Amino acid sequence: MKAVRSYPRPEPKRVGNGLIITSMVLSLCILSLIRTRYISSPFGKSQDLSDRSRRLVSRGEEDEGNRVLLEELREAKRPICVETSRRSDVCEASGDVRVQGSSQTVFVDRDLTSQEWKIKPYARKHDKGALANVKEWTIKAVPDEAPQCTDNHSVPAVVFSVGGYTGNLFHDFTDVLVPLFLTTRHFRGEVQFVVTDAKAWWLIKFSQVLRQLSNYEIIDADADGDAVRCFPRVVAGLTFHKELGIDPAKSPNGYAMADFKEMLREAYGLERAAAEPAGDKWDVRRKPRLLIISRKGSRVFLNERGMSDMAMSLGFDVRVADPDVTTDIGKFARLVNSADVLIGVHGSGLTNVVFLPRGAVFIQVVPMGNLGWLARDTFENPSPEMELKYSAYRIQADESTLSDQYPKDHPVFTDPQSIHKKGWGELSRIYLNNQNLKPHLGRLRLALLEALKLLPHSHTMAQ
Repeated sequence: MKAVRSYPRPEPKRVGNGLIITSMVLSLCILSLIRTRYISSPFGKSQDLSDRSRRLVSRGEEDEGNRVLLEELREAKRPICVETSRRSDVCEASGDVRVQGSSQTVFVDRDLTSQEWKIKPYARKHDKGALANVKEWTIKAVPDEAPQCTDNHSVPAVVFSVGGYTGNLFHDFTDVLVPLFLTTRHFRGEVQFVVTDAKAWWLIKFSQVLRQLSNYEIIDADADGDAVRCFPRVVAGLTFHKELGIDPAKSPNGYAMADFKEMLREAYGLERAAAEPAGDKWDVRRKPRLLIISRKGSRVFLNERGMSDMAMSLGFDVRVADPDVTTDIGKFARLVNSADVLIGVHGSGLTNVVFLPRGAVFIQVVPMGNLGWLARDTFENPSPEMELKYSAYRIQADESTLSDQYPKDHPVFTDPQSIHKKGWGELSRIYLNNQNLKPHLGRLRLALLEALKLLPHSHTMAQ
């Protein structure tokens, strides 16, 4: 790009312009550093305006540089909606931002934008079933008759939904709680939650977690009447990275799942950070604890008592628990945190592994039906990030009640992929909702002995 100089200028005047522009550049650099350190964008696609302005000035484009720079500064103030992953969109606006819950609208100054965005603030944007239970919000310029502020807030707001599939523990965490941590932890509590599609029981159930992330009472957008709440900054939607996981390279302050687990320990008063003994050896009076996650309805362990007796013969202190939607999550979190080894069939109850101490062993029992991909994506892949030692126990045909329902040459056994091709409904009907399990105690014994070897300072057990 050629330098633009319409008229020759006296040297003193050009130097003066240079000084002015240099001051602007330095100011932008300082503001950029402050924004990076304290006001991290949840999606990381902003331009470095100071670098771009330096390039313009270095080419002698004082007039054109000023014009472009001012335009870009105005552009930088505009609210932006971006895709943080294929699962989520996030919109952010700063300045005089007004939130009207009754109309699900976020208003911004008309000088900052003429564009209008629509967003459903729930991190499963391609799932029509989930989004059917999530209200759509609009981000747009304030109209001529600007809604007057009824409440003024001095901290940023984050707008998100607890609709979708919440009530299923896996979705509670992977769709809402982990993304909420990722989006808001760097605010250090100085952030106001504005919740849409609120469920009172859900907010109560996870109140300890929500209080770790925000110092303020939650605003129920759907029950906020005619209130117009004004904020210096609003983020609508939650950043999502991956199932039950965080990518530290993309998160503010490099947060990881280990930080999320530490937050849970604080929220629920969990005593054990690690599955380790005190000192060099295990207390001989303390047996390693095995927690069996029980189920009702489907994927039930039919020989649960035999499993428990066998594990006790190996020296385990065995506990059996059946969490459901009504379970006191704090009490159950403390039980899980006391375990050294946890075993359970693939399902939402395994989400409780987030409460296991570092170094604990997690055994996922995978039902038959070529469900390795499902087990991998939901719980196997996240386990290392949670500092857990993972193993899988794969159910064989003669350990499944499907062998009582179908002949051996049925595609259910011989060609599971033909069932998968019929869609999630048929796959889940046969392999998830219509299958109970009876693991061979001999095979399971070997799996538990292997788990003992994986524990820190391995126990000496009966062989």
